[in-house]
Amino acid sequence: MPKLETPSARRSGTNRSGEPWSRRVTLVPVSMGRRIDTLTAPRSANSLRRAVGASLGRVETQRVVLFTADRPLALDSGATLGPVEVAYETYGTLDADRANAVVVCHALTGDAHAAGHHGDPSKRGWWDNIIGPGRPVDTDRFFVVCANLMGGCQGTTGPWSIDPATGRPYGLRFPLMTVRDLVRVHRALTAHLGIDRPLAAMGGSLGGMQVLQWALDAPEELGSALIICASSRLSAQNIAFSAVAREAIMGDPDFRGGDYYDDGSTPDRGLSVARMLAHITYLSEESMRRKFGRRIQDAEMPRFGFDVDFQVESYLQHQGASFLKRFDANSYLYLSRVMDYFDAFADPVATARALAATRTRFLVVSFDSDWRFDTAHSREIVRTLAANGAQVTFREIDSPHGHDSFLLEVPEYHRTVAGFLDRAMSERGG
Repeated sequence: MPKLETPSARRSGTNRSGEPWSRRVTLVPVSMGRRIDTLTAPRSANSLRRAVGASLGRVETQRVVLFTADRPLALDSGATLGPVEVAYETYGTLDADRANAVVVCHALTGDAHAAGHHGDPSKRGWWDNIIGPGRPVDTDRFFVVCANLMGGCQGTTGPWSIDPATGRPYGLRFPLMTVRDLVRVHRALTAHLGIDRPLAAMGGSLGGMQVLQWALDAPEELGSALIICASSRLSAQNIAFSAVAREAIMGDPDFRGGDYYDDGSTPDRGLSVARMLAHITYLSEESMRRKFGRRIQDAEMPRFGFDVDFQVESYLQHQGASFLKRFDANSYLYLSRVMDYFDAFADPVATARALAATRTRFLVVSFDSDWRFDTAHSREIVRTLAANGAQVTFREIDSPHGHDSFLLEVPEYHRTVAGFLDRAMSERGG
């Protein structure tokens, strides 16, 4: 396969506050099969409005049973699972021809609550800065759906759920899953909502993996696929980080082989350490230097002991402790393992067959400071899609925030998403 080069240019200027900015825009040339586009960020009044927009108000989580004991979900492992209940949220209005749906797939520790609030306006959804009226995923135009993943712990069936066979929580008796299994549930939910062909599916990290798998499993189903700081398969380093996190959880004495739900003691120490470790990989060295440097916490001089001394230590402890309030240790094990086993292009023949039939237009986005899934991961996705004839747009965005950039308000990133969805909507005549 010929090497795909990605030249870049650095541009600079000032923002609306008069502050200087500089960014590198990666340009991907026409190559291999169908063309790889470069995306021109929108500059119209409407697109600038979408870069800011407004937040949704109060929203509600809904639940639906998509698979039952009589009609269970068949998993890649050969196991079956039923009932499968799914927690999901929707924003905006589904149009008359049911063709304006955008499905949001969340990452490892996300949930269905992507935007708006549940009664406290200070506690908004995890992607509230990109979803809402006038925002890049504009709920005045799109009908947005976000579901908690199977195996998660925010309303969708997972290890914490009651096993009908025993009357007790599944724990580690919950079956192992694949990204394809997660996609089967997404597709069942969209079918339940009467959506035959979503306008787009989008997600970052594990969310992007789900979008990629969806496009391969159902080549004619998605209009567009937005794959953000994701990977087609994890590297040894990425698997190693997850392995250490799982060891921390399973080595906690309160883990009890995954059966900790009934006795009131949970593996808090292990889950907290797992989160602290993972969170380091979500930040860039530059962002940590800017935010913390070597500053001492609540003192002028070091205390020369083993308690928290540096600000970065305090921050990580806070991240670990706050994580315990919203996540389940078993869910962390299962969903991190899902990522380990993901290998989207493992079968080149199946990949070629799927992409030869695809009607999906792809946007692949990476961030230059992301070292968890660096730009090489995105380029590999782009190469494979392009080599097999898919229409793909690739952007590397300049951001100091590392992997977490996809969750943050990075202007060029938001303009890229808005522009791509604009084009998807205009091509369907909306």
